[in-house]
Amino acid sequence: MSTSILLIAHAPLAHALRECALHVFADCGDAVAALDVPPHEPPEQTLANARALLAGLATESTLVLTDVFGATPCNVAQRLVDGVNSRLVTGVNLPMLLRAVSYRAETLDSLVSRAVVGGTQGVMQVAIAAPQNQTRRPIHDQDPYDHQQ
Repeated sequence: MSTSILLIAHAPLAHALRECALHVFADCGDAVAALDVPPHEPPEQTLANARALLAGLATESTLVLTDVFGATPCNVAQRLVDGVNSRLVTGVNLPMLLRAVSYRAETLDSLVSRAVVGGTQGVMQVAIAAPQNQTRRPIHDQDPYDHQQ
């Protein structure tokens, strides 16, 4: 049986990430749940909502992904996970989620590692280059005699 994934994040990030995952993996709907945390909702209510979502996932193990360490979604998730059947990873991004969805059939320990690696490998600086088959045009601001606008 595969591991389920529960996203807990500041509204509307959790549902937006879930929708992106469904765009790529249309069959993951039953395995990925999302809980958006509204700005003024008490943490106790968020925890109750998270427990209800967790109970509704029909898997033996769950990977919980949150957005920011130390923020309400993460604090709630820390109270939710047990460290045995559920694990918590913060700093969720789309590459992390897609990696987790791709490997959700693996063990929970392996899934945690793959999610973290996917999230970190998905963050990189991209060099600005000319579009393919085109040369870069010079920057006009550097030529005091070029008045092209």
